[in-house]
Amino acid sequence: MILRIVLAVFGLIELLFPRQVIDYMMDITTTEEATFEFKPWVYKLARLEGFAFVLIAFWWSKNRTEGN
Repeated sequence: MILRIVLAVFGLIELLFPRQVIDYMMDITTTEEATFEFKPWVYKLARLEGFAFVLIAFWWSKNRTEGN
């Protein structure tokens, strides 16, 4: 249950704020000297990934309740 909630919350955050999520992840994983400029499709793909995470979390939740 916790994994579904975490997946849904992260997916929702990535769906709504893809630029901030990518920028935050890049700040964590790179040094300060490195600067990157992403193409616009990267943010659209991140939004799609967030949508997929939310769908998987809801699908997983639905299948769990139907099986019980």
